[in-house]
Amino acid sequence: MTNDTVERVAVLGAGSMGHGIAELAAIGGYDVTIRDIDEEIVTEGYENIEWSLEKLEEKGRIDESADEVLGRIGTTTDLADAVSDADLVIEAVPEQLEIKEDTFSSVDEYAPDHAILASNTSSLSISDIASATDRPDQVVGLHFFNPPVKMDLVEVTYGEATSDETAEAAYEWVESVDKTPIYVRKDVHGFVVNTVLVPFMEEAAWMLSNDETTIREADAAMVYERGYPMGPFELNDFGGIDIGYHFRSESDQPVPPVVEEKVENDHLGKKSGKGFYDYDDGDGVDYKPEDAGSYDTLRTEAVMINKAAWLVGNDVATPEEIDIGLRLGGSFPEGMCRRGDRIGLDIVLEKLEALSAEYDAERYEPTDYLVELVEEGWTGEDAGKGFYDYRVEPPYHYINWELDDGVLEVELDRQERMNSMSDDMFMEIDRLLNDVDVDEVSCVVFEGAGDRAFSSGADITGFTADDPAKIMDVDEMFQTVYDFPRPTVAKIDGFCLGAGIELALACDIRIATEDSTIGTPETNLGVIPGGGATQRLVRLIGEGRTKEMVFRGMQFDAAQAEEWGIVNHAVDDEAFEDRVSELVDDLVSGPPVALKAAKRVINDGQDASLKAALAMEKQSFAVLATTDDMLEGVTAFRRNREPQFEGE
Repeated sequence: MTNDTVERVAVLGAGSMGHGIAELAAIGGYDVTIRDIDEEIVTEGYENIEWSLEKLEEKGRIDESADEVLGRIGTTTDLADAVSDADLVIEAVPEQLEIKEDTFSSVDEYAPDHAILASNTSSLSISDIASATDRPDQVVGLHFFNPPVKMDLVEVTYGEATSDETAEAAYEWVESVDKTPIYVRKDVHGFVVNTVLVPFMEEAAWMLSNDETTIREADAAMVYERGYPMGPFELNDFGGIDIGYHFRSESDQPVPPVVEEKVENDHLGKKSGKGFYDYDDGDGVDYKPEDAGSYDTLRTEAVMINKAAWLVGNDVATPEEIDIGLRLGGSFPEGMCRRGDRIGLDIVLEKLEALSAEYDAERYEPTDYLVELVEEGWTGEDAGKGFYDYRVEPPYHYINWELDDGVLEVELDRQERMNSMSDDMFMEIDRLLNDVDVDEVSCVVFEGAGDRAFSSGADITGFTADDPAKIMDVDEMFQTVYDFPRPTVAKIDGFCLGAGIELALACDIRIATEDSTIGTPETNLGVIPGGGATQRLVRLIGEGRTKEMVFRGMQFDAAQAEEWGIVNHAVDDEAFEDRVSELVDDLVSGPPVALKAAKRVINDGQDASLKAALAMEKQSFAVLATTDDMLEGVTAFRRNREPQFEGE
């Protein structure tokens, strides 16, 4: 759905970011003109879009044909032609302030008076860029992450003069192209994500410079002990060591000596063949879990949490925005505000004070907001409040839910990790089902956010970071879902693996798109299912098939899952939503008391002898025969009308 304020978009720059943004806008339904200074560059950008759209069409990731989307994209080398009828202009030219100021000065001359002018800069000042125009109130930052089509996050950044109307229109436009925006309310260097992410790489580099760690020790500890997707040196090499170097030097901040040395020697990481790891003559990234050693992970995390506190205390962003930004923009397992609350802000503050005393470096100076929280006793989750308030209505970070007309819709939302399930997600589902007013619920529907996965399984990084004794505990959440006194439905579209299938198996009914992938891949990771799959599968499909699935780590489409009896219905994409609605409507209109009794008898009867199970069924039938719902059902049958059950 397009945005009411914007109909036509101009993208300036046809490089990797520019053509990606143009493609995204066209997929979102907008007419787009992409412009660069050289015809060859424009042509190459257009061809890259064409190739990408064909791949997306092959994978069923776009609703239209590639040709239809491509038909909304025009190209030009003429700036005036590109922007003359644009409602939104997005600049993606080289990351040099002078070039951007020249571009915006020209755009200001040719673009319509109402047009929003946006910069995709990742670190330059929006205020400085806006000063090149006569409409600084209409200039805003739209920082997409690379590649724009795949990465979900966009930072919507205010300059000093940016109006709320401009920022809100830009925010809504980002939502209209199915991306997740966060506000950056002040024009700070690095915006939100890089302000917190850069210290992740930088602190390890300072420690390496001081001979306090090794490359592999730092990377192994942060990945295998703390659950980050990459180690700090691995991430430096992946993004380019020069990027972090310029980020610090542009703001006159000290740069770790090992980083300066790498840049001086043109050892910039993967792109140059050598960085902290050797990709040309060596094995590249080769750290192992046992390399973790004694690396001080708290030192790195304390600096990052302190930066997050600075952003909150200076009204740059909320804890929610910071954490969403780091999850979507940095693929962190959780945001640093949430992690700080989990560690304990008093522990973080104590660490910073010790580091400050030892090294006398500005980056260790505790921010005022962090000090205030600790002094007030709000030290995190255990204290009831920290960055977040856990006392009355604890926040939901990883699920979205809505209760409407008796249907409790629960959306698993870790799109950045294909809705993989973390301890927090387990906890949030369990808490929701225990706290919700059951009398208001007729059925529960679980689904995954985005268009790729119901859930790809448990977060693998959580396995290595968790206490083994904790991992051995069967997650209470699966049993809570299984025992919930209302019908539960797993609405599966995409990957449903590992913990994802275990959640689905805990539900009463499973319905999936035909090409969804169902499976138990745990043995390929050296473990077995730990949330009930081995036991619930054997009751559904028998011992032989369960053993084959688990032993082989099998994955197959929903059509085969239906044939085996794992899902109730495998439906083609076009009919999927209608079939789910039909199923849910039947459950909502059914007799609540009878459905509750039926679920209890079916569940409990499996663990009893046939004689005992039949007795349970008979007893429940006798009780139900005295209810108002039974009388209503009989009356409706006799009068040939639909029953109106009241749950009494």
